Amino acid sequence: MSFEQKIFIIYLCILGFISIITFFLYGIDKKKAEKGKNRIKESYLLGLSAFGGAIGAFLGRIIFHHKTDKIYFSITIYLSILIEALATAFIVYVAFVGVNF
Repeated sequence: MSFEQKIFIIYLCILGFISIITFFLYGIDKKKAEKGKNRIKESYLLGLSAFGGAIGAFLGRIIFHHKTDKIYFSITIYLSILIEALATAFIVYVAFVGVNF
C-alpha cells in the first residue's frame, strides 16, 4: 500500500469520525430544543459541518428534522458536501491513478 493510499484511508476515517460526532450533536441539540434546555451553539454545528462533518450534518437534519428551515444551514452543508466530494476525488486520483507530487 502506497503512502497516498494510506493518506486516503486516514482522510476517510477522519471524515467518518467527524460526521458521526456531528450527527449525534444534531440529535442532542434537537432533544435539548424539545426540552427547552441549554442548546449547542449554531456556530459549533456549522463549524463541524464545514470541517468534515457535512454528511453527518445532512443526515442529522433529515433524521432528526432539525434546523431544516434555516437557509444558511442548507447552504453551508451543501457547499461542504461539495468540497468534501472534490477533496475525496482529488485524493482518490492521486492515490490510485499514481500522480506524484
